[in-house]
Amino acid sequence: MKKIIKILGLMSGTSADGLSIALCSVARCGKPLKVLAHKTYPYGAGLQRRILSAMDMKAPELSALDFELGRIWAGLVKRFCREHGLSCKDISVIGSHGQTVFHQPGRGGSTLQIGEASFISEETGRPVVSDFRPADMAAGGEGAPLIPFMDEYLFGGGRPAALQNIGGVGNISFVGKGIRTSGFDTGPGNALMDTAAVILSGGKKNYDAEGRWAAAGRADREKVSKLLKLPFFSSKPPKSLDRSEFSAGFIKKHFGRPDRKNKYDLLATLNYFTAASIALAFKKFAPRGTRELIVSGGGALNPVLMRNLASVLPGIEVKSIAELGIDPLAKEPACFALLAWLALGGKRNHCPSATGARGPRVLGKIIPGRDGGGGR
Repeated sequence: MKKIIKILGLMSGTSADGLSIALCSVARCGKPLKVLAHKTYPYGAGLQRRILSAMDMKAPELSALDFELGRIWAGLVKRFCREHGLSCKDISVIGSHGQTVFHQPGRGGSTLQIGEASFISEETGRPVVSDFRPADMAAGGEGAPLIPFMDEYLFGGGRPAALQNIGGVGNISFVGKGIRTSGFDTGPGNALMDTAAVILSGGKKNYDAEGRWAAAGRADREKVSKLLKLPFFSSKPPKSLDRSEFSAGFIKKHFGRPDRKNKYDLLATLNYFTAASIALAFKKFAPRGTRELIVSGGGALNPVLMRNLASVLPGIEVKSIAELGIDPLAKEPACFALLAWLALGGKRNHCPSATGARGPRVLGKIIPGRDGGGGR
């Protein structure tokens, strides 16, 4: 009888709106991976603002936020376990991506994720794997995207498919039987729409819920066509982005000062821009025979964005990963549960073909559980 292992993954995305936790199971031999439960715990507005401004903090303040997030996440992991009838001892390993403060790939580049994982290990007693990006960058990679590994793991043996995650930024993977897995960041995900919603609501809204503002406006398609000529969109993979590249500064530069009188048109345009950037990536780089786009992340819950994707990709089946039994918000934390499980066993847990690394590596820094052992 195959022994089923329970693993936990944590993701605090570039939108900094909360911590998503996924409980997964995996057989001792590896596959299959199943998501058993998940939940997102929202941050308060004050904490979100501090996270989004972390890049401008001085060292003492940034160091304090690093520890604060670690303590908060440790508490949320214990809360999640209580709510789902779990003992921490039931968990073999916990994977935590961390909160990205800065990410600049390329020669001489660097990356920084905070949220001290030692607190999670101390409070739960379990081994924790965190800080996955640096090892890939040390091997010459971009350090992102890391999700293509999960896509290859789940869908690599099937028909050609594109998997699009829409978090703060967007990233796409191309997988399938006989296909060399590839992936890269496509451009803005929810970042521009979220930023505009915060500005236009005076901080009362963190995002355009269900795309209601976008649905009430008219997209400036001529503006979108011009934006798609920016250098990033013509560059070849591997390529990755930091959320700061699509922020308030981008909106001010290309749209001027946001005006509440035209908020619906602005949101409609930003929504369409996100969809069009994804479509551009699909059309330029999808392997022949790829006829479906499977969407995950918060963007999959925006019906206007999903309709825009379908409209700019005629003939392509656009669907939410929910149709395949995985909640759109569970995929990213589930990925880091998987990466942690593999790291604990010293097994490759990234796609060099997606990140540009020189070869396969084991990503992540391991903090042993209090008993000094791993979960395998």
